Amino acid sequence: MEKKLAGKVAIVTGASRGIGRQMAVELAQHGAKVVVNYSSSPGKAEEVVAEIKQVGGEAIAIGADISKVAEVESLFQKTLDAYGQVDILVNNAGVMSTRLIAEVTEEEFDRQFAINVKGTFFACQQAALHMKENGRIINFSTSVAGNMLPAYSVYAATKGAVEQITRQLAKELGPRGITINAVAPGPVNTELFTAEKTEEEAKRVGSMNAMGRIAEPNDISQVVLFLAGPESQWVTGQTLRVNGGFI
Repeated sequence: MEKKLAGKVAIVTGASRGIGRQMAVELAQHGAKVVVNYSSSPGKAEEVVAEIKQVGGEAIAIGADISKVAEVESLFQKTLDAYGQVDILVNNAGVMSTRLIAEVTEEEFDRQFAINVKGTFFACQQAALHMKENGRIINFSTSVAGNMLPAYSVYAATKGAVEQITRQLAKELGPRGITINAVAPGPVNTELFTAEKTEEEAKRVGSMNAMGRIAEPNDISQVVLFLAGPESQWVTGQTLRVNGGFI
């Protein structure tokens, strides 16, 4: 396998499971040293590190709640202490709660914005402060933001903010050769998607795309791998809807 990311250091937030886990492993397989970030699952994160080492990669696990700026700063500092640089940031960590607007609580609203928006923004800030030239930032949005499904209003609003942050920072960071893009998956077979749904509901939403199936994490990680690599140097400020024709 071509090691196109050899010599690079990648931070993947929320990398202990789901899409984050898949991305961490694939980035490592292509030569990057990977920081597996987690918030509350150290055991799961260490499993990812072990998996990466089994395939000949290098990784460490670092705990940080990205909704807290001090912990985001600590995540980057510990990465610099361990590896001396940051080249790739994947802002994957996120939460989703689906409620009709009449049922949304202030606590649910604040939590989703704290992790999905605040966490992404301040991780981007740390990347702007510490990332080497020609770095890569990949944020995570959602195709639901364009599909207007009921009960997703708060989640979609957070991801709309992420897309705007992505666009705004593209020209700010561009002179340093740093690209920043957002990936907007449709339904993916992960705990985040299935947590509040029955099996029937998950299958129904998952079948709303042109391919007639729910995505797997690998369907998304391949696009992230492209955006993290040298081939994407002329792609920035974009939101890529990776959804099998969901919208």
